[in-house]
Order: sequence, then C-alpha cells, then structure tokens
Amino acid sequence: MSKYLLDKFLFTVDRDPALVERYREDPVATVDWWEREVANKLLNATVTEDSTWLEFSEKERTALREHDHVTLFQMGAHPFLTLTLFIAMFERDHGPLEYQKAYGAVMAHLTLPYPDITT
Repeated sequence: MSKYLLDKFLFTVDRDPALVERYREDPVATVDWWEREVANKLLNATVTEDSTWLEFSEKERTALREHDHVTLFQMGAHPFLTLTLFIAMFERDHGPLEYQKAYGAVMAHLTLPYPDITT
C-alpha cells in the first residue's frame, strides 16, 4: 500500500477539471488509465522520467473506483485531498454545504487516533 500514490492520484485528478469529470463519470476506467499512464511519472517535474514500481493495492484500487473516501482515509489518504476532489465531483448534486456535511457524517464513527496521513 502506498499513501504517496493515493495522495498523488487525488492531487493530480483534482487539478484537472476534465479529469475530475472523467473520474466522476467513469471511475473504473479513470483509475485504470491513471495507474497505467500517470502513476509512475514524476510529480511536477520539469523532466520526464518513468519508473515501473508504483501500483495500487487491490484495496486501494477498489476504494478509488468506488469513490470510498472513508476507506481512503482509513488507509492514510490525506483528508483534505479527498475532500477537495470529492467536493469538485459531487457538490453540484447537493444544496449549499450538504455534501460537506454528508462527507463528515459518514466519517463520524472514526475516533482518535486517526490514521497517519504522512507520506
């Protein structure tokens, strides 16, 4: 499991409006494409360098495909990254602050200590 890779996915998808829409509409294909084409490229680099060793675990892949922010948080994904991306994808389907409240409500059962979110 790689918290870095989870956070990298959330960060890169959130920064591209077309990719946000793609992930909203077809998460399975988007996660598969991203893992194949983007996961092993350097983040914010001025030179292109590919590696071959980064990949999601099946649990990570499933949580991303299902938009399961609770499981992502429990695995150590940064909550600000999931929140900003999921707001971009789903806030339009709700009234003011309804999505943010629902996001928090399904995480209310989590207690301290929270998962380590360092990468």
